[in-house]
Parts: sequence; structure tokens; C-alpha cells
Amino acid sequence: MTDLPAPAIDYTGLAARIASLTAGETDEVALMATLACEIHHADDRFDWTGFYRVTGPETLKIGPYQGGHGCLVIPFSRGVCGAAARTRQAQIVPDVDAFPGHIACASSTRSELVLPVLDAGGRLLGVLDIDSDLPDAFTAADATALAAILAAVFAGA
Repeated sequence: MTDLPAPAIDYTGLAARIASLTAGETDEVALMATLACEIHHADDRFDWTGFYRVTGPETLKIGPYQGGHGCLVIPFSRGVCGAAARTRQAQIVPDVDAFPGHIACASSTRSELVLPVLDAGGRLLGVLDIDSDLPDAFTAADATALAAILAAVFAGA
């Protein structure tokens, strides 16, 4: 039996659900908690879904998440999350073992998608990190759709 491709997420529906749940909310941690939950449960590919918040110079600390334990602190100089924070660009990693400096918070993680989270003024709030136990689980379409959801939610935070 071969593995079937993962079902496509209804990103339009996900965005509408998140917009409804977060309408009027400005607290960044409350927004992150809601997004982590909604995104995590939107697709079986997502094994760990959460935020790392900027808490000091060049420092990310774990924020709201769904899944097993994550790393507590990640410097901008290390790992996929650090690369997304440092460059402010989406990081799509089909094979985490091939990413120089990957931080293995969970040994089961095979691929990763990390997106920078910016407020309306362009200030980096943190990163959204999604891990999968499947190799090559993420596409540019996932990154684009999730980036649009992040922009819509955090533009008013």
C-alpha cells in the first residue's frame, strides 16, 4: 500500500474561522494561542504547531503551541526558527537533517515550515513554527496561505 498525499487544507475556511475567533482581540499571546490551536488541528501533517516570541535581542522563547514539548529558547543564530527570525523570510525545510544547524526539539520531526510574524509596523513579534513527522510535508502554497493569515491577524495587534 502506498501513502496517499495529505489532504489539502481549506485555507479559505481556516482564515474565516480564525478571523471570527480573533475579531477585536489585540493581545498577542491570546492571538498566538488561538492560531496555534486552529492551525494545528487543520491538517494531520502538522505534528507540532506553535510560536516562538521575540523576548530580547536576537532571542526567541517558546510561546503558545500545540503538540509535544518544544525548545524553550532559540537564538536568532541557530536553527530554522532562528533563520526565519534573522531573515524575516519563510523557511520551508523538506528534510531537517539536511538543514545546517537544525535544532532537534523532537527526534521525530522530518520537515519544517517557519514563518516570521510581524505587526502592522513591521516589528518582528516572533515566528510560527510547524513541524511534521513526514518528509517534504510543506509547500510554497502552505507558506503563502499561512503568511496571509498571520498578516491579517497581527496587522492590528
